Amino acid sequence: MRALFLDRELTFRRDYPDPKARPGESIVRVELAGICGNDLELARGYMSYRGVPGHEFVGRVVESARRELAGRRVVGEINAACGAASCEWCRRGLGRHCPARTVLGIVGRDGAFADYLALPDDNLLAVPDSIDDRAAVCCEPLAAAYEIFEQTQLEPSESIAILGDGRLGAMIAMALRAEGLTPVVGGRHREKLDRIAALGVKVSLESELKPGFDVVIDASGRAAGFARSLELARPRGRLILKSTAATAAALNLAPLVINEITVIGSRCGRFQPALDALAAGRIDPTPLISAVYPLDDGIAALRAAGDGLNFKVLLRAA
Repeated sequence: MRALFLDRELTFRRDYPDPKARPGESIVRVELAGICGNDLELARGYMSYRGVPGHEFVGRVVESARRELAGRRVVGEINAACGAASCEWCRRGLGRHCPARTVLGIVGRDGAFADYLALPDDNLLAVPDSIDDRAAVCCEPLAAAYEIFEQTQLEPSESIAILGDGRLGAMIAMALRAEGLTPVVGGRHREKLDRIAALGVKVSLESELKPGFDVVIDASGRAAGFARSLELARPRGRLILKSTAATAAALNLAPLVINEITVIGSRCGRFQPALDALAAGRIDPTPLISAVYPLDDGIAALRAAGDGLNFKVLLRAA
């Protein structure tokens, strides 16, 4: 099959082996795959990943032992837990943190920048007919946005800043706005901020944000984002960290103690809240799509995704 393969550098292959389904897994033909900041960081050496990257996708099940999944259009949660009865994390319903898990296109499992992928049946969710492919492929970053609501309670009266005017920052802003909150997105690119503002979200140049926010969400994708977020939070405020970066950051933790700041690391989320929001029409992520490339032009697509002025770049495999 065709695939983008990462082994220190990214190459396009036409002879990559088709995935083999393990017991309890399905084979999915990828229709669309999304490129995110994490994929770009993997290409820069983050986590020393070797394999097929890509974890945002919508596709159709072509092989499954579960009759209800056969032929269905699906999206898939990316963490594949071990599921062992002896695993404390799986028993507690925290398979996303199972120490033996694989992660689609990130840890120990080939991902979605290919014609086909394999995922456990339990990870797959059928996509309602009311959601088209271009919206469904955004389910994973939207799920990451909705994970914030599982980790902490946000009130409409609270002031909320989202640091970062990229794809994830925009998705988080749309999710928060859909749930009745009024965040401001702080970024460095006026053109991107104007596009976010057109979605009904309040925006500001990052340099013009003033300290004193109740909640600051770092989706900047920069190692320095934590320090800037800390500057913007009020005493006893909350920092929600969404960024992963290949480069390390120098941290001065003293302000956390002095100002009694609560820090929340936030990663993947359950897909169902995101699917519900898409199906109900509360969120339409398709205005964020900057370009769609065929899989054969995947190398160029990742270069385009790395352009700071682009939002969501997709790969079309079908």
